[in-house]
Amino acid sequence: MSNSKQLVFQWNKANKSRFDDFYFDSLNKKVKDSLINSGDIFLYGLRRTGKTYLLQSLCNYYSIENRTSLYIPLKEVKNLGSEITDSLEDLDLICIDDIDLIAGDNGWEIAIFNLINNCLLTNCRIVFCSSLNLSNINFELKDLVSRIKKIDSIEIFPVHERNLSNAIKFIAYTKSINLGEREIDYLIRYSERSIYSLVKIVEKLDKASLELKRKITIPLIKEVIHIQT
Repeated sequence: MSNSKQLVFQWNKANKSRFDDFYFDSLNKKVKDSLINSGDIFLYGLRRTGKTYLLQSLCNYYSIENRTSLYIPLKEVKNLGSEITDSLEDLDLICIDDIDLIAGDNGWEIAIFNLINNCLLTNCRIVFCSSLNLSNINFELKDLVSRIKKIDSIEIFPVHERNLSNAIKFIAYTKSINLGEREIDYLIRYSERSIYSLVKIVEKLDKASLELKRKITIPLIKEVIHIQT
């Protein structure tokens, strides 16, 4: 394809996801390099570890490199039918989120199997993403299982508790948000300890701070956390 942009479909939403804005814990250092430089990948890990953000970051990276890409969130588009995967193999990259959701759906399993085969012929990369390890996904099409098993599997781990403070500081820095040590400690103690939740809370704090013209303090954090629960 000559078009150097991401394909735009009705489910695509503009985003500014970038690898440089993602906190890579020590156990996840190889994830970024693998996503950028490796071939097909099966990325898996617990929910809310940033998998969707990384897929979107990879698509944006390809766009900057003048290469074509498409992000497919199966949670949103599965009901549109497997025909949406037809004739995508001329792209440079296809990222498929929540691949486990098609397990047991014969039409979708065949479509993904065919897509993999077609992409092998055109050198289009495919990056699959799931909250489950491949061995825990009950695909019925054995040929599909065989194909995906040949793809490199990479696990992404949650941010370790000892690194949560550094993660919050990193998130705040990338968003130009001023957070003190006491406020960071309070966030870690009283909010859900996932990178996804911490990012959302920091963003809500920034918005509340601007709207209310107040500094981000523990009283404001209490209000924002209360709003979220």
